[in-house]
Amino acid sequence: MMARAPLTARAWRRGGAAFLLGVIAALGQAPWDFWYLALPALAGLMALVAHHSRQRGGRAVFMAWMGGAGYFCAALSWIVSPFLVDIRLHGWMAPFALVLMGFGLSLFWAAAAWIGLRAKRPLLGFAAALAGAELARGYVLTGFPWALLGHMWIDTPVGQWAAMVGANGLSLFTALLACAVAGGAIWGRLAALLALAGAWAAGLWILAQPMPADTAVTLRLVQPNAEQALKWDAEKAQEFYNRLTRATAALPRPDFVIWPETALPYSQEHNPDITANMTRAAGGATLIYGRLRIEGDRAFNTLSVLAPNGAETARYDKHHLVPFGEYIPFGDLAYSWFGLSAFAAQTGNGFSAGAGPMVIDLGPKAGNMLPLICYEAVFPQDLRTPTRPDWLLHITNDAWFGTLTGPFQHAAQSRLRAIEQGLPMVRVANTGVTAIYDPRGRLRASIPFGVESHLDSLLPAPLPITPYASLGEWPVLVLLIGGFAAAFAAPRRRPY
Repeated sequence: MMARAPLTARAWRRGGAAFLLGVIAALGQAPWDFWYLALPALAGLMALVAHHSRQRGGRAVFMAWMGGAGYFCAALSWIVSPFLVDIRLHGWMAPFALVLMGFGLSLFWAAAAWIGLRAKRPLLGFAAALAGAELARGYVLTGFPWALLGHMWIDTPVGQWAAMVGANGLSLFTALLACAVAGGAIWGRLAALLALAGAWAAGLWILAQPMPADTAVTLRLVQPNAEQALKWDAEKAQEFYNRLTRATAALPRPDFVIWPETALPYSQEHNPDITANMTRAAGGATLIYGRLRIEGDRAFNTLSVLAPNGAETARYDKHHLVPFGEYIPFGDLAYSWFGLSAFAAQTGNGFSAGAGPMVIDLGPKAGNMLPLICYEAVFPQDLRTPTRPDWLLHITNDAWFGTLTGPFQHAAQSRLRAIEQGLPMVRVANTGVTAIYDPRGRLRASIPFGVESHLDSLLPAPLPITPYASLGEWPVLVLLIGGFAAAFAAPRRRPY
């Protein structure tokens, strides 16, 4: 049994070192993309954890927890931005949100250390458990797979492997590379170098393969750049609406015009004339736009499709809502059982969830489109539908995430969804990042961040279905089982 000892001043200093290594590991995330710093830092953290596993298991778990806290506090520093929109009312909560999020998510890493370090090869066990914990983050308590370890490869050729094994497969690859480096053996480090070089070369080969010709569909992406603090200001609503319609009416006319999430500053249910005005601005194009939809006492975060004749031909309600941001967990249950209406979506206090993912048929030219609203783009499981779409559309309002890291991390995850599925990704954001990515995640066109503008671009064509789109997480689960088997079944020779 692992002995437990109280944390000494020396242990706290090493915990600080673990925290710093976690911060450096977070530099692999967008917009920095310093994978060459992140990978050695992760290896150093794993070596530190493994060192403390020899006699003091509790301290090893503490080191993993502190390392994870440094990682998540740095990678998710944008979490303070929503609380600064109305700083006088909510600003005091910002540091608490960052600390709770960082040290809370790091419990996944601490649990990985507790499980993995009981293996006969503790370092390999920790690596497999860490990859498993990263996968679990995408599902536990509705999931939050933001800043996964595997995301450090999105901007490199290694990211192309997501078409085979997804983001979680990339995380497992990352953890095993770090494990090989942390082990200290020359042969292990050489194996890690060769594996990385091989994955990089294979990614370059994939990127060099020919692509299908673009479709004949012209899309117009509109970025209104509505400041979040003023977005719902009644006196500014007309100005923001004019930005949208002015870009929509610009010549030459496209086939489709796309506005971002909750772009429409008015309620169509209470302003029936606005639909005719939007139709005139579109001038024969189909308009796809985000809006708040009211139905009785319920509110929905909705994407609507407005045909050239002014008829709404399709509607999608966001189904994967943000806990505590768009709804309060168990709020409806509290209303049904105890009559507490303050947190119930069914009484208008929060958003109600839609029915689930859906594919929208936009006709023979544009084909089938899968809509994703904001937060939904970080969940690869939300892209699994019986009918495979021809392209992905992500509408979002990333003004909530500030201007430093959050919007760029969100865009990187959208880009990864394109690679995983082999489908073009069209991304339309209020302030940015507004862009089109081809099915291999390469940038085709974009609007500069934080400006009012629009762009016209042809819609790229899809690739054949990818292994990941067909099999999902099953290959990764098999690899994880193999990793655990190797760690727990191998004869004990050294802690790593």
